[in-house]
Amino acid sequence: MEFLVLLIVPMLLAGWAAIRVKSTFREYAQVGVASDMTGAQAAAAVCRSGGADDVKIERVAGFLSDHYDPRTKTLRLSADVFDGRSVSSIAVGAHEAGHALQHATGYSWLEMRSLMVPAVQFGNATWIYPVMGGLFLQMIGLLWLGIALLGITVLFQLVTLPVEFDASNRAKHVLATAGIARSDAEVQGVSKVLDAAALTYVAGAVASIGSLLYYVLIATRGGSSSD
Repeated sequence: MEFLVLLIVPMLLAGWAAIRVKSTFREYAQVGVASDMTGAQAAAAVCRSGGADDVKIERVAGFLSDHYDPRTKTLRLSADVFDGRSVSSIAVGAHEAGHALQHATGYSWLEMRSLMVPAVQFGNATWIYPVMGGLFLQMIGLLWLGIALLGITVLFQLVTLPVEFDASNRAKHVLATAGIARSDAEVQGVSKVLDAAALTYVAGAVASIGSLLYYVLIATRGGSSSD
């Protein structure tokens, strides 16, 4: 039962969230905006609104591969977002520009997340090995090491939540007040796209927390599961 509740159900939730964000993006990618702005233009407008005029905006390959790189102050948008003139395009472009505004204003949660990146990259790539080794060899210390590494990833995902929510709120505010999303339908569409995207971060955090709790329970029982 614990395996089902802590591992399988959260994984299914994460999978459903990923499907939902893709379907919502594709739905509103078919809905044009009255401003006729592209996602790249909307992102640039959001950057200007917060004084982040030195941010570069580039087109990258991939579907929903959009991200902001604070190291180079570069906003990288997928082709669908960069060139698209739809509700989905301006929503995603503005959201990523929201991260640029966070960087420009020294948003504390973004700075904390950036500092965690090296440790998270190491922990995310290695935690499974001490966990599996600890379980196979019945070495509780090794198992706890893997749990600690997984815990770094979980903490990172929790810190990511306010970063993503804040970026979406900044995007919604600028799109509405600057007249980029001009109708109630466009504003509602932007909210639906960004809310669906936010759900993927929540679901991912829930899945990671479930995994962490599952292995903690095993470790406290001495390295064996009762399931």
